[in-house]
Amino acid sequence: MQSSPKAAFSLGPVAVAGRVVLAPMSGVTDAGMRRIARRFGASLVVSEMVASDEFVRGSAESDLRAAGEGISPHVVQLAGCDPHWMGEAARVAEAAGADVIDINMGCPAKKVTGGYAGSALMRDLDHAVRLIEATVAATSRPVTVKMRLGWDETSLNAPDLARRAEQAGVALVTVHGRTRCQFYKGRADWGAIRAVRDAVSIPVVANGDVGTLDDARSILEASGADALMIGRKALGRPWLVGQVAAGLELGRDCPAPSLDDRRDAVLEHYDYLLTAYGTAVGVRHARKHLAAYAEDSAQAGFALPPEERQRLVTSEDPHAVNRLIGRLYGAFAYDEAA
Repeated sequence: MQSSPKAAFSLGPVAVAGRVVLAPMSGVTDAGMRRIARRFGASLVVSEMVASDEFVRGSAESDLRAAGEGISPHVVQLAGCDPHWMGEAARVAEAAGADVIDINMGCPAKKVTGGYAGSALMRDLDHAVRLIEATVAATSRPVTVKMRLGWDETSLNAPDLARRAEQAGVALVTVHGRTRCQFYKGRADWGAIRAVRDAVSIPVVANGDVGTLDDARSILEASGADALMIGRKALGRPWLVGQVAAGLELGRDCPAPSLDDRRDAVLEHYDYLLTAYGTAVGVRHARKHLAAYAEDSAQAGFALPPEERQRLVTSEDPHAVNRLIGRLYGAFAYDEAA
């Protein structure tokens, strides 16, 4: 499945091989998932969103969100509305080993936009640029920005923000093909991203509703982007990003990893969550991932009986979950081997 693609673009000294990136997703793209996606060929992976002020203050949860051991290049996404905290967080991230700093100006969640961060920044581009300038000034690492098309249909200002971000020293912009007010409704407008591509000379990454190689080809053609980003479709399939990247490189559909490889990846992910968060908290963090893995496995023809699937996502016994993960990928003798 995997290939060795040439560098598709560079972020300063960071060369990115391939054209498919795993999106930052709060509560989803933990270091365990990112490590697996990268190993299966994702061109680049981005951390969960990290609140800048909490990160600087040493929040344990923020540290976990920004963790990047075993991931290279290591990209940390910061969110905030205060230039001081954004700059300080960039310094902390760099000191902790980040290779690239990404700024979140696209999150549509009310708890983020209510604090005038995320996509709310697209309502005040002057302030957004001040945040960018503070971040760029604080770190020697390349800085990137993720945004939406605009706040709503009456203010599709992503090209203007991207242009000003480039002038402020940003190395790349990612655009989700929806406005903030759309959240995730309807279809992403891939063609609308082309206005951003036309506005800047730095690399542009297109994002929104990509789940197949055909989608990848279509979003690149419609947007003119240099690369694409896969988000929600990778939940339960962290290998999908590398699978699509290989498909673009080789010019053909590439198979998913073997059931054994998928099983081993899920076991690794589950173990990471228990180790990173502790068993009591880790089993709860794992539930959404296990449900998604079960859905993907069912689509591959290996559906657990309903009662076993229920136990998989609710059990607080790691040994029982490990046995069920083995069964999830067709290893029905795994009960005795575990």
